[in-house]
Amino acid sequence: MPLSGSLRLADAGAPPFGAFGYGDADAGGWLSGVDAQVLSPGGPVADVWQAGGDIAVGTTGAAHWRSDGQWLLGRIDLNEGPEARTLEILAHRAYQDLFQTLKDAGCPHLLRIWNYLPRINADGGGLERYRQFNLGRQQAFLEAGQAAFDGAPAACALGIRQGALGIRFLAGQRAPLPIENPRQVSAYRYPSAYGPRAPTFSRAALAEMGGGDIALFISGTASIVGHESVHIGDVTAQTQETLRNLAAVIGAARQRTDAPFDVTALDAVVYVRHAADAPAVRRVLEAELGAESRTVRQAVFLEADVCRQDLLVEIEAHAVAPGRLDA
Repeated sequence: MPLSGSLRLADAGAPPFGAFGYGDADAGGWLSGVDAQVLSPGGPVADVWQAGGDIAVGTTGAAHWRSDGQWLLGRIDLNEGPEARTLEILAHRAYQDLFQTLKDAGCPHLLRIWNYLPRINADGGGLERYRQFNLGRQQAFLEAGQAAFDGAPAACALGIRQGALGIRFLAGQRAPLPIENPRQVSAYRYPSAYGPRAPTFSRAALAEMGGGDIALFISGTASIVGHESVHIGDVTAQTQETLRNLAAVIGAARQRTDAPFDVTALDAVVYVRHAADAPAVRRVLEAELGAESRTVRQAVFLEADVCRQDLLVEIEAHAVAPGRLDA
């Protein structure tokens, strides 16, 4: 049976492969929690992933993973301490364990990564902590021989108030097809004004999931045109710009697949810097996409800091649809 996702915890039927829980959702030992306040009316939820075959459970360094031989879901939670004096060192160690996990489990291709950084915008001793994270992450990619530029996996990086550096990742047997946004400079080609090392991710990725299905993984998307943040201080305009970027990414993806992806039919996580802005963001989504669209009905709203201090909202998403990739 192919890997399938996009199920909320209450909808899960067969024993799950793994899950990402938002808030206090209790899904048992196969849950990877995200330590952020849920702003959605329904409260805590979880995205459940299901797969076929026997599930192996393993630990590689700080990484805990589950694999059925075709797919792998992993999590890493690392606290800062004397042996990891900066977030650069911690990120480097975490990603070394991540890449060793792929070798140990025999699932070599990263499809999607979720990064949650405590105090992402804080000063880390002369360099913003997100920029420190980018240093360690990219160095680990390069050392492991992984694609750190063209071909990098889809990813997001959000800020939590406190706690451990949390990384969640999905890998498989086939390499994904990276997708870029024609309205934006690729993140891995940002100028040095954004830090000594650019962020390591593609705007989205397409992956064959088996059973004739294609998955679209959309990285964290915000109000950026070219490489610059726009609509500073205006959460409504930033949300509208974010939706334009999501539509552009989906348009680029549909040039590489016949799967009928649409901005109204996503499983989205909406990260809002200020909890008080969540109703305004929801109003924009309802006005632009329709209150009954899947994207709006299924959206999980979380309070989290976006990787740039001038950005107020970020949306990441995934979808699965029947189709095939272009050769």
